[in-house]
Amino acid sequence: MKETPVNKPPYLMTARGIVKSYGPTSVLKGFDLSVAAGEVHAFLGGNGAGKSTLIKIISGQIDRDSGSLEFAPNGASSNAGDSSDENTIAVVNQELALLPHLTVAENIALPRSRRGFGLFNGGEARRIAVDALSLIDPAFAQASVDRLVGDLSLHERQLVEIARALDSGASLLLLDEPTANLTAGETERLFTVLRRLTVDKGLAVLFVSHRMREIRQIADVCTIIRNGQTAIDRVALTSITDAEIVEQMGQAALGAVQESPRAQRRARTQSNGNEAWKPNALRIQTEGIDLDIPAGTILGLAGPPAGPETLMNALTGVSSAGWSIARNGVVVNYRRPATAARDGVGFVSGDRANKGILANLPIVDNLAASARIVGRKRTVRSDEVTDGRDLLDALSIRAGSLWDLPASLSGGTQQKLLIARWLKLKPTVLVLEEPTRGVDIRTKQEIYTLIREMAAQGSTIVWWSTEYVELVELCDTVLAFDPDGRPTSVLNHAQINEAELAHATGMAA
Repeated sequence: MKETPVNKPPYLMTARGIVKSYGPTSVLKGFDLSVAAGEVHAFLGGNGAGKSTLIKIISGQIDRDSGSLEFAPNGASSNAGDSSDENTIAVVNQELALLPHLTVAENIALPRSRRGFGLFNGGEARRIAVDALSLIDPAFAQASVDRLVGDLSLHERQLVEIARALDSGASLLLLDEPTANLTAGETERLFTVLRRLTVDKGLAVLFVSHRMREIRQIADVCTIIRNGQTAIDRVALTSITDAEIVEQMGQAALGAVQESPRAQRRARTQSNGNEAWKPNALRIQTEGIDLDIPAGTILGLAGPPAGPETLMNALTGVSSAGWSIARNGVVVNYRRPATAARDGVGFVSGDRANKGILANLPIVDNLAASARIVGRKRTVRSDEVTDGRDLLDALSIRAGSLWDLPASLSGGTQQKLLIARWLKLKPTVLVLEEPTRGVDIRTKQEIYTLIREMAAQGSTIVWWSTEYVELVELCDTVLAFDPDGRPTSVLNHAQINEAELAHATGMAA
């Protein structure tokens, strides 16, 4: 690889020799990073490499152990944390930081209120919120401004968090997986805004993503972190290939010895033949759709959240509105998620913080959560400890102890914990809501392998993803929805490609 460093001093933000440890675990080991005004800087690395930790240090959410961190918003250097820097940085964390009991308008406008005893102007707050949200989704801006954030979906909360950051007037914008829950159209509108702000306002953007296509679309340069250290420092994206990026992240050999998911899907279909399919596990019906789904099928859901969420809610006992669900020929109407779970329906969410990880309970409790619901158990049993250790080994999860809190694990590893809950239960139906949100390439492949194995053992998988490439590679059948949440078509096998998905959903690939 020919490294072409991009030198564009003076830098807006410079981090040198940043060190951070949590007890015996060393996360950052002398990391360096420089970000210039007017650029989108891709910050890349595998799960657990230290990206989110560095972002929290830069934004003042946590303290560094050692190293220097300086800002020069006006060309003059100042130490991080000075009161003069309060308007310098805005951040969108991987785990969103909104106030659920306040409205969308209040969440977006309140950071502008610097004084504790000033009167809050609700009308002005609504105007600010509508203007900020309209940069990305004008229709959502008008419809949601007075709603409570706690009533929003993860997708909608992501839009609010990004809008608040864009409205902040900051000179440095830290975006940690900002597009993980956005549709392709929303992502492109966000990128349009970022491009304009970097050119017209000199905004600096530090952009974290595992989606290589997006990185190529928006970023100028990249820095790669590996095991807490700088592997690549400010290299122009025009001078480094995707393969070289993956190699520098320490994930070069990924998938080299295994057949692609798409080839495995094709081979499975050809070897089984229609007559070899197992009995129907699932039948879903709504206006215009009557779909039989055999056991072992991976059914993809394509489109923005409105449509897939209603179906997933019906399958998992949250709400049955609009759908008729039958299991093995018997119509079911689950009234609670626990009832669905005891009937063999598993659920894994990409919203780890709010619908997945039990943050205040140790890893062993997180692994055993689903089994306890199904078996109506509440206490830790010796077999749970044994099973927990087996699952950690099987999934290559590195944890200090089963009694550590999930916060000791990276976001991608936490996601594997959520899937691990269901492995020994062997659910008849497993519903996956953006399960690879915010995980790196290696972890994605590990999740893909787990899901394919569960399907091969007879579980019917229902997988919603806004990444078309996932649906193309993994799914036997895809049910597509339009932007208004209406199912539009069913795609099978050879029909499942990015062009067809874009046409069926009305969303760009």
